[in-house]
Amino acid sequence: MAVSAAVFCLLFLFNAATTNENTTSYNLNTTLGDQNVTFNFMENDTTPQPTEFESTSPTPSSTSTEPPQPAEPLPASGRLPTTVTTVDSVCPCDLHESVCDINCCCDRVCAEELSLFTSCSVDRVSGSQQLCSGDVASYSLRITIDGYSELQASVGEEPNYDILCIQSQNRVGGLSHPPPALPTDSSFDSLFKEFTSFMFGSEERQVSSAELQDSSGYQYGEVMLTADRGVFLLPAAAITADCVDSSPAGFLKDQSSVCSRRVTLQQHCSSLPPLSMNTYTDIQLLAGKNEDAAVIPVQVCSVVLQSVEGTQTELQISDGEDLPPALLDPSLCANVVLQVAYVMKYSPAGEIVNVSVSLVLGSVSEAELTLEQEFHITFVQEDGGEGAVHSSGNPGYVVGLPLVSGTRTAEGIVGSLDPRDTLSLLLSAEQQDCLRGPQQRAPVLFAVDSVSGCTLRLEDAGNCSLVQQLLLDVLRGPNPPQHVASFRNSLLDSPMDWLPIKNNLNPGEAQSCSIPLSLHLEVQWTQYGSLVNPQAQIVSIKEIIQTNTTSLEVLSAGSSTLSISSSVAFIPVSAAALPGYRATPTIDAKLPFDFFFPFV
Repeated sequence: MAVSAAVFCLLFLFNAATTNENTTSYNLNTTLGDQNVTFNFMENDTTPQPTEFESTSPTPSSTSTEPPQPAEPLPASGRLPTTVTTVDSVCPCDLHESVCDINCCCDRVCAEELSLFTSCSVDRVSGSQQLCSGDVASYSLRITIDGYSELQASVGEEPNYDILCIQSQNRVGGLSHPPPALPTDSSFDSLFKEFTSFMFGSEERQVSSAELQDSSGYQYGEVMLTADRGVFLLPAAAITADCVDSSPAGFLKDQSSVCSRRVTLQQHCSSLPPLSMNTYTDIQLLAGKNEDAAVIPVQVCSVVLQSVEGTQTELQISDGEDLPPALLDPSLCANVVLQVAYVMKYSPAGEIVNVSVSLVLGSVSEAELTLEQEFHITFVQEDGGEGAVHSSGNPGYVVGLPLVSGTRTAEGIVGSLDPRDTLSLLLSAEQQDCLRGPQQRAPVLFAVDSVSGCTLRLEDAGNCSLVQQLLLDVLRGPNPPQHVASFRNSLLDSPMDWLPIKNNLNPGEAQSCSIPLSLHLEVQWTQYGSLVNPQAQIVSIKEIIQTNTTSLEVLSAGSSTLSISSSVAFIPVSAAALPGYRATPTIDAKLPFDFFFPFV
């Protein structure tokens, strides 16, 4: 309908009538052409907000004349008001009123049918996901001894990890945040201590009895307690390479760390606690978390003294003896802790049974330096036996882990769990004597070539036959295996899958004194199987021992010592893949016997 602009005029008349305290109604009268139109408006000062768990979907307008009640406004500060609706009263699967919905565990009218439920269609009802934490109602079924279902319902508070929540503000400056200080050479150490102290907590942190759980043993990852209810600490590197002495060690978590310290010898040699061995030995741990747990002292297993040049000597010290750091001269500090290794033995119940520590003390030179320290902790279960040799691969070997070896008997192949009885190589050490002192060995790792050795003193080589046998035992090991598994998962009752270790040594052929000068293991392996997933297989292993053909004095060239070496080499012998050609297709057609019927 077209209306002329000249005819279109509006006459407003507002009649304000207060219907209640916060609601006002307006009447708008206007003339549209030759017709009078009246519009009615109603305005509320406050709009009620939907409460938690309340549906916010639109609903049809009510015809009731009762005015709506205003909602209570939110507080300007402080805590939010408690919600009227609780999670245990909300049941999303309750679709029929006064009727039990199948498998609806939160339905109030399902008391009799609950024993026949097979599962809970809704097993979790939570509150608002925009808060740091909220109540959560959980529902589950438990099968009784009679075969019926029994409801298990619980309501608890659960934190929300999907949002960032600040529970408290512990900054010294309160809510005022001044510009941070820029680190310089002179202020770096103080700033580092200030901003890294929160990472692991304070060293003086005490564990209250309320934090102790009912179980007596430790759980995986829990901190271990000391006799004074403190926390067992193991230094570790934090953001930088500097040592943080307030780092707790977790139960059953093997840990190895290397960190450094800035040390001034004249100032810190005898006064800095992390440099002294009693800092790591004068510790008493609690076997468990309960108040009456036994106290386990730390036993010193070994102390090795390392010189400035790097040579090491094991010291024989009695229980309780201490070797404090000592400043020998302005640029040399002795008995400084360089390495610390803890071995903790625990029971199946999670209680600590025994704690031992091994230390390496060294002499440090230079007036100011950065001292590097190593810390290790290993957990071993009580009555767990000797650790099995770690091997890898199924079925083939994997690079970097030991070979599987054994000895053949009348019943078959016998594999040893003792690492000393496996195929191993002499571990080199500085100035290591072949005939004196304990010999350290390392397992032969698949596809890892190695060279090691020791030193033979000519004055010790007087008895040729005795020295010959001693050197063979040193090069081969005390109980050398005779066979090696072709695959990592070769069965002990399948002797054909085990390869004998061939050797070229025949002592009966020697016309004079033959001293083993070197032992070399040559391992040939191939890739077996498909090109998509090839498996490493050992096809041959040979032991090559080289002896002297001339006198030892000629070989040593006037020196009083002679070098004896051992080595291992892995040689791949896999055949190269050749291109294949498909055969030319042939026609092999046969006619039915009645194809030419009725002509033939």
